[in-house]
Amino acid sequence: MKLKGTNKNPKRIGLMGGTFNPIHIGHLVTAEEAFFQFNLDEIIFVPSGKPPHKTDRDIASAEDRYLMAVIATASNPHFTVSRIEIDRVGPSYTVDTLREMKRIYGVDTELFFITGADAIIEILTWKDPEIIADLCQFIAATRPGYSLRKFEELHLVGNRKLPKVHFMEIPALAISSTDIRLRVKEGRPVKYLVPEGVDQYLKKRGLYKEHE
Repeated sequence: MKLKGTNKNPKRIGLMGGTFNPIHIGHLVTAEEAFFQFNLDEIIFVPSGKPPHKTDRDIASAEDRYLMAVIATASNPHFTVSRIEIDRVGPSYTVDTLREMKRIYGVDTELFFITGADAIIEILTWKDPEIIADLCQFIAATRPGYSLRKFEELHLVGNRKLPKVHFMEIPALAISSTDIRLRVKEGRPVKYLVPEGVDQYLKKRGLYKEHE
């Protein structure tokens, strides 16, 4: 039986951060699996506004990415989408989002930041990684057979504090936003790689197509 947060059991919230350019089935499978594996009360998808580590020019507008996330998660009662980074002025830093979530939901709330294992390996390049370590735990989604050697090597770099990280295998991670954008640009189908509503949104808005 799944126990929800009470006064004796602080609320457990999963934050699914990412560019979501676009959101796809792999994101949704990862969030759903984290929800059950880690006994979370809800999952909040947090599309980034201005990703500080992204230099790809082929990024849809923040509003388009937010709306696709809303469409993709609408049918799931424990999924919601936050505008916290979309509406924030300036770059979207994880540490700022975590602080704001603690302010909104209470300091006793347990935050679990869900992201890909590749992003975890870059954690020392993030803003204030030691503060992040005090604010949340990480759930790192990996493909089956993914090597954790790079992450293990991080512990050998100085004496910097790292967040607690839980690794979770997700077969659907073979799907990637990069591949989906390429398929759209080449006129190839993305049906079943993204939710039906997102597929229709991409077509209606003409996102990621090659423009003359």
